[in-house]
Amino acid sequence: MDTAPAASRRAMARAGAVVCLLALTGCSDAADGPDEASPTANGPREVATGLQAPWSVAFTGETALVSTRDDGQVLELLEDGSTRVVGTVEGVDAAGEGGLLGLAVDDDQLYTYSTSAEGNRIQRFALVGEPGSLALQDPEVVLEGIPSGGIHNGGRLAFGPDGMLYATTGDGGESSVAQEPESLGGKILRMTPDGEVPQDNPVEGSLVWSLGHRNVQGIGWAEDGTMYASEFGQSTWDELNRIEPGANYGWPEVEGTSDESGDEGFTDPIAQFEPAESSPSGIAVVDGQVFMAGLRGESLRAVPLDDPGASRVVLEGVGRLRDVVTTPDGGLWAVTNNTDGRGSPRDGDDRIVEVDLPGG
Repeated sequence: MDTAPAASRRAMARAGAVVCLLALTGCSDAADGPDEASPTANGPREVATGLQAPWSVAFTGETALVSTRDDGQVLELLEDGSTRVVGTVEGVDAAGEGGLLGLAVDDDQLYTYSTSAEGNRIQRFALVGEPGSLALQDPEVVLEGIPSGGIHNGGRLAFGPDGMLYATTGDGGESSVAQEPESLGGKILRMTPDGEVPQDNPVEGSLVWSLGHRNVQGIGWAEDGTMYASEFGQSTWDELNRIEPGANYGWPEVEGTSDESGDEGFTDPIAQFEPAESSPSGIAVVDGQVFMAGLRGESLRAVPLDDPGASRVVLEGVGRLRDVVTTPDGGLWAVTNNTDGRGSPRDGDDRIVEVDLPGG
């Protein structure tokens, strides 16, 4: 695979201004908050700046595509760090936490998760053209009728190692739907690329892969195929869950670990975090660690899967983080979210930064 475009971006970024300098060695307990970080020359490097409410990053080959929540645009990241509009998803309703959210790419098809006046939906667009001149063809509806609200729209899309499309949905502010098997709200959904129900889903004829979720915005898979998901808590605990097909993760009956959860058939998280120190959105699973992008916590946290309680902060000082993604050449990018109406924008926001992997 030709890695020249990504290498050029890295070279450009290394020559650019350093956004924030941070040591990647400080450890912290999940409930106690991050240790203070000390500066190092290996801090994050700017990849792109001047983005407005970016939400998701997906790659087509070596080219990064970025969704911007409020204007419904899909941007192409060029080699010099600038962007161009690939296309606009029509009919996006960006009220509250809705808008153009997750992106995923499969076989020259771009999949988008967005909020419309009728609810959340998944569409796909044929990607045409070459890098530097990519464009979107007319949309096809993959799935519609996902509950929406001013809050808790879920929105993450990803293709799993099984080739199936996974989508996370929120409860839309109505917590009871998370426990309703027939509702698409408060779930992780699994479907074919055409939006059909796979034959091996837990319940025949149902897209529901797991239920009892409040607002999942991060999913990823370890090398052994195990699926993980981050979930916003309400006021007690955010969660990192190991996702099993058909499992019920308890919302709204349970938030975080509960002594009674096993008796009720609910599945406990493998790690939990105070919302003020985390509020996790996107995740990336790399080298036995889950990297969690934190909004209220304004940090990127690494959770070792062999000891989830020993998490540590590996990036802070750039504000709210919405997404974290691995690049085709094995790098790690974090996406800030200071222009989404809840952050404190600074010059150059929002931005994508490249972060050195701990120990790498």
